[in-house]
Amino acid sequence: MNTEHSAPPEEFALPRSRRANERLHAMIPGGAHTYAKGDDQYPEHLAPVISYGRGAHVWDVDGNRYIEYGSGLRSVSLGHAHPRVLEAVRREIGRGGNFVRPSIVEAEAAERFLATVPTAEMVKFAKNGSDATTAAVRLARAVTGRPRVAVCADHPFFSVDDWFIGTTPMSAGIPAATTDLTLAFPYGDLAATEELLTRHPGDVACLILEPATHTEPPPGYLAGLRELADRHGCVLIFDEMITGLRWSEAGAQGLYGVVPDLSTFGKALGNGFAVSALAGRRDLMERGGLRHSHERVFLLSTTHGAETHSLAAAMAVQATYVEEGVTARLHALGERLAAGVREAAAAMGVGEHVLVRGRASNLVFATLDEHGRPSQPYRTLFLRRLLMGGVLAPSFVVSSALDDADIDRTVAVVAQACAVYRKALDAGDPTPWLGGRPVKPVFRRTA
Repeated sequence: MNTEHSAPPEEFALPRSRRANERLHAMIPGGAHTYAKGDDQYPEHLAPVISYGRGAHVWDVDGNRYIEYGSGLRSVSLGHAHPRVLEAVRREIGRGGNFVRPSIVEAEAAERFLATVPTAEMVKFAKNGSDATTAAVRLARAVTGRPRVAVCADHPFFSVDDWFIGTTPMSAGIPAATTDLTLAFPYGDLAATEELLTRHPGDVACLILEPATHTEPPPGYLAGLRELADRHGCVLIFDEMITGLRWSEAGAQGLYGVVPDLSTFGKALGNGFAVSALAGRRDLMERGGLRHSHERVFLLSTTHGAETHSLAAAMAVQATYVEEGVTARLHALGERLAAGVREAAAAMGVGEHVLVRGRASNLVFATLDEHGRPSQPYRTLFLRRLLMGGVLAPSFVVSSALDDADIDRTVAVVAQACAVYRKALDAGDPTPWLGGRPVKPVFRRTA
């Protein structure tokens, strides 16, 4: 077991984390500031509370060390406390972080971003992805004069704002009139999307989607969507929160060669520091500015959107990606991990039940029951065994701080988990191996 306080695996417990989780729940709704970080996403009483992180490893308040995947919900792609990023941040913090007028750092950060993502002509920074995507939707409605938004139904999250959250099972507090303005289209199906646009002629302001997720776009799909948007007068928006930098330095649009009207970036952009970006065509973005004759659009106006240290972090991240070939490294690490996990699962007889999916730089896993259906109980079993082995992995999304030894250790732990998984499949019931209630999906109607 990969811990500093060693204990037999069956006695693995996190007493300090358990007490810390109670403290968190007493003061913070849900016990976390992001639902995906909630302790309901982890086996009962085995939700570690983090003390600190360094590189690809994190330590919990109980003193256990873990190899970490999906760091910061995919935001920490260079590893924790990356020296080059910290150096840039420290330099700017010492010069002041926020002023009554723009800092020259804002111009430098915009120039760096537009050089990295040359398909965009203007950019505006914010602190989180939701602000950026909502600004894109607002801008699309303003320039088209249309009320409806079409979102890709196969992608899990776009914004905390009403136009999207109203479409999820957690829609409490959102008027139906708002939700009714959001439509859905399936990923990869141009005919269905055209049918939707034809059914609502002159009504749909934009199509918003992640250009790719756990599946690659079908050949010609993104180009076909671009043509559909042009023909029906919609704004095409790429949510590149995840694909940005991980697919290529210029995002999925740089990899696939299809240019959206607007795109949003975040997550990997700051390596854990709070920064996001809305970018796109000059004629659209200028509608949120001062140099046009149209009605003004309240695009983005955030007190902390241009904090100098976060913009410095973003510049350092982009420079590191370009100069050190980080995207290629993420793919190489992911390919090694995926091959190892698949081999381990097959060797233990669960190759059809523990699946690794997605682009190598953005791997997720699926846990299927004896009937081949997605299973939260089997996910719980798998997560529990990974934690016991010192692997914290709600996904298998890699950071560039991992090394071959980390990957090899992870594969060994996965093999141990798969051996138990096989026992549960043979028994036809994973309950004895869960240690409590199963993990739960984030989007559900009741707590």
